[in-house]
Amino acid sequence: MLLTIDCGNTNTVFAVWDGTQCLATWRTATEAVRTADQYFVWLSSLMDLTGIYADISDVIIAATVPRVVFNLRVLCDRYFGTRPLVVGKPDCLLPTAPRVEAGVRPGPDRLANAAGAFDRHGGDVVVVDFGTATNFDVVAVDGAYVGGVIAPGVNLSLEALHQGAAALPHVDISRPDKVIGTNTVECIQSGVFWGYAGLIEGITTRIKREYGRPMTVIGTGGLAPLFAQAENLFDRVEDDLTLHGLRVIHDYNKENGVKEQA
Repeated sequence: MLLTIDCGNTNTVFAVWDGTQCLATWRTATEAVRTADQYFVWLSSLMDLTGIYADISDVIIAATVPRVVFNLRVLCDRYFGTRPLVVGKPDCLLPTAPRVEAGVRPGPDRLANAAGAFDRHGGDVVVVDFGTATNFDVVAVDGAYVGGVIAPGVNLSLEALHQGAAALPHVDISRPDKVIGTNTVECIQSGVFWGYAGLIEGITTRIKREYGRPMTVIGTGGLAPLFAQAENLFDRVEDDLTLHGLRVIHDYNKENGVKEQA
């Protein structure tokens, strides 16, 4: 079985795949100081609940936090007896190479999103990925990542608002019943929700206009289902798109005879 690991700035998501079927998904906070042994204690207890630990034979990692990769490699080598593929490393092949400026290295999560989107939708896609940042990934008709947009993440903006304005409380993001708030919490929730809805709609509209072809808009990441409550932002919401893309990249490397790298 395959273990895919999507390590973002805020959370790290582990998923186990049996072929094309995702059997289980677990999420933990990303901490650069967490050791391989600590990962194992946490992960093995969850795996034991489903009886799949002994069956892990392959691992692929996408990490936007380079300091975490070493301990994840040790985890894979020490406890699963395998050396993981790491997206973005020269020896990890991509189904289609990105087309960006020379010397630019797109984030591994964006490469995984491109692979997953192309596998499911055939290209001409905008992936809106809600994480620490809100990323817009443009995937061409042949599956290449060709660029995008990076905006501040929703929770990051909320935290900055709370820290920068002493009189404003920290609130949970939700879809307000009306735009005009009648108390401070409602005003903040309305500003964040409808502000980001407008940002998403405006940026995707401009991307489509500049791209010049019909495009499918996919929402993914933790807050995608929430913002799907706004009208006509996404054609689809796919929570597992990044993990699916990792599986696609892993399978591509296996099919092309590439050994997993230390």
